[in-house]
Amino acid sequence: MTRIPRSGAWLVVVPVVFVLIWSTGFIVARYGMPHSPPFSFLLMRYLLSMACFLVWIFWAKVPWPKNPNQWRHLMVTGIFMHAGYLGGVWVAVKAGMGSGLTSLIVGFQPVLTAIWLSYSLRGSDQPGVSRRQWLGLWLGFAGLLMVVWRKLTLGSPMDHVTPFNMVFALGGMLSITIGTLYQKRFVTPCDVRSANLVQLMAAFVVTLPLALAESEGMHWNAELTGAMAWSVFGLTVGGSSLFYMLIQRGAAASVTSLMYMVPPTTAILAWLLFDETITAATLVGTALTALGVSLVVRPSRL
Repeated sequence: MTRIPRSGAWLVVVPVVFVLIWSTGFIVARYGMPHSPPFSFLLMRYLLSMACFLVWIFWAKVPWPKNPNQWRHLMVTGIFMHAGYLGGVWVAVKAGMGSGLTSLIVGFQPVLTAIWLSYSLRGSDQPGVSRRQWLGLWLGFAGLLMVVWRKLTLGSPMDHVTPFNMVFALGGMLSITIGTLYQKRFVTPCDVRSANLVQLMAAFVVTLPLALAESEGMHWNAELTGAMAWSVFGLTVGGSSLFYMLIQRGAAASVTSLMYMVPPTTAILAWLLFDETITAATLVGTALTALGVSLVVRPSRL
């Protein structure tokens, strides 16, 4: 194999850039939602992203999934990991939930995934849920409750929690959890570009009737155009490409650990851009959640 110069520095910098890009997804929702209904925005995002991937696929002569089962499994993951996850996040933000809190709720997903996988391995030669993992689960839940409770009682009009937006935020978290578990179980390795296109096609079909049912129109201006452009090129195309390169370079563990920095990164960005409040309770709650997640997902010592 050809040696890549400065590969160590590359593996340090690119995961950080990836997390920064991923964190902006919640910020983009705050920029775009005042000017567009959520499902219409997502429908346009899927359409433009599909066009980009289609050009990339034909230009690079990327192979397509090989059999109908692979197509079907990719479509299911697309429905959960794009339509369900993004739909829940966008509706929650549109309904007034702050970007930082939405990110924190969705960021609890790795804990649910780890617990489910541990339970599914019971009866096999693999260990179940350890005491350390249970401690992490409860610490993460306590941290999340601390942040949510503050916003239930003290949240501003631009950053408040209601049963409506909480249901959609939790729905987004559950959707990406189910999609992740389904992908681990059924999706066989294939090129990420063609796989992304198939997933986006399924998300587009599911989102189309929801967008048509929305009465609010899209009011194009600089903020909405910028949010759309970054959603397509920065998040869907750029973020997916970086993730693909990191996995190919063997940095999956680095990406996994840095993903748990998304909620605090989003909270800082939301504070800088939207003046979303950061209090001591928010900081402590975020730290507890990050600690809890790390305890759950950290591999056990052999």
